[in-house]
Amino acid sequence: MRIALVVFHLVVLTVAPIFLIGVINRVKSLWAGRRGPALYQLWFDLTRLLCKTPVYSWNTSWLFPIAPYFVLATTICAGLIAPAVPGFAVISFPGDLILFAYLLAFGRIVLMLSALDTASAFEGMGASREATNSALLEPVLLLIVGTLGCLNNVMSFQDLVSGSTGSGFDMCVRIAIVFALFIVLLVECSRVPADDPATHLELTMVHEVMVLDHSGPELATVQYAAAMKTTLFAMVIAAIANPFPAGDGGFTVLSMAATLLLLVILAGGIGLIESLTARLRFRALPLFIRAGFLAVVIALIAVVARQGGLK
Repeated sequence: MRIALVVFHLVVLTVAPIFLIGVINRVKSLWAGRRGPALYQLWFDLTRLLCKTPVYSWNTSWLFPIAPYFVLATTICAGLIAPAVPGFAVISFPGDLILFAYLLAFGRIVLMLSALDTASAFEGMGASREATNSALLEPVLLLIVGTLGCLNNVMSFQDLVSGSTGSGFDMCVRIAIVFALFIVLLVECSRVPADDPATHLELTMVHEVMVLDHSGPELATVQYAAAMKTTLFAMVIAAIANPFPAGDGGFTVLSMAATLLLLVILAGGIGLIESLTARLRFRALPLFIRAGFLAVVIALIAVVARQGGLK
């Protein structure tokens, strides 16, 4: 059964990003009254980019061409730590949740440095915005994993989402955590309303402006890493909301099916949000992140108070 869970985890991590982005784009197209691209259109886009020759600026150093592959490597490593189904991850050890957060941070730092390496004012502006968003998001992410750790009294990421107990308190805490984590997904993965991945106006871009000078296979790597990061956060949300713990009797198959269904629902929700809302102004983005921060802080206080931490 463990082999089946490992295979399922790897398939979700590597193949699901193609279809997750496809579902998001299809929902946006249907809402606009169009048929839209195929669900696997991203695969054709990546294949086209892989066949092209990259072009480099004279200002770039050795860091620029390797940055996309470093971002992809850190995202894959973080994906092996994060659970796709409750109670199972490919790599698990006490304290791995801290490594998960900092693997994503390392990839982000390298991408920001590659943007600064081009000596472009626009890409430097995007790196500055990315640093600001990261400084606001990291406390929320660490509070999320900390609250889950307090709720389940564990220190391993795979045990943080070991399935709901069915109690009303447990469900309320998980709803608050899912809400906060969904906000982290939208901001971290540069989705509307935090950012617009479809825009090409440098003055309003965050993530896209940092990769303007990347081309060919390196641009394909950046796009695939971004899709994988979106799937990674959606995968964690699905594992938290999944009521069937893996490896518990006959629930493993149900857990896998529920994860896939929840991924499709989350992709549809992202597409719906991007169809119905406009991009927030930069001054409103901290307030948007603060909503997730307040939700997880309330959940943490409730968990600590319930366990007798507040007298």
